Amino acid sequence: MGLEIAELTARIAELPPLAGPTRVIAVDGPAGSGKTTLAAQLGERLDGALVLNTDQLYPGWDGLAEGAERLVDDVLRPLSEGAAAAVRPWDWLSDSEGERRSLPACETLIVDGAGCGSRAAAPFLSMIIWLDGDPELRQQRALDRDGEMFAPHWERWARQERQLFELEQTRERADLIILTATDPPQST
Repeated sequence: MGLEIAELTARIAELPPLAGPTRVIAVDGPAGSGKTTLAAQLGERLDGALVLNTDQLYPGWDGLAEGAERLVDDVLRPLSEGAAAAVRPWDWLSDSEGERRSLPACETLIVDGAGCGSRAAAPFLSMIIWLDGDPELRQQRALDRDGEMFAPHWERWARQERQLFELEQTRERADLIILTATDPPQST
C-alpha cells in the first residue's frame, strides 16, 4: 500500500476536527476498491472512532447522488452545529427506508462509501482518502462480497459512480490516493 495503516492512523490522529468536535475521514472510491476494509482497519486502530458505511444512506440502486446529499444534511451539518447526527438506514432487500436512528458522539467518524468525499461534504472533512483498482478486480470483489443482490445492478451503479466522480473530481481533490492490487489494503 505504500503508507502503512499505523502511519496513516498516526497521521489521522493529528488532523483537526472540522465537523464541530468530530474529525471526519472520507474513504471514497468506486465499488470493490477496498473502502470498507480500510475503514474497518482505521476504525479498529483509532480511539473513539465510529465507522459509517454510506450504503445506509443511498435510497436504492439509483440513489448514489442523493446518498451523498444525505451524508451532509443528516450527519455532517448536524455534527458541525453541535447537534446529534442521524441516519435513516436503507433496507436493500425490501427496497425501503428504515427507522431514523441517532449516531453516537465520537471523536473520529470514518465515512466509507462512494460519494462521501463530495464537494458539499468537503468543508466538514479532515481528510479524503481515495481508493481505486483495476475495474475487473473491483467488480469481482464487489460481487464476491454482495453476490446476487449486486450483480444485476453493477453496470447501473458503475455508471452513477463515473458520473458523480467526474462531476465531483473527488480523486483529484483527495489527500491520499491508494491503488489496491490483488487484495484490499492489509494492516501491518
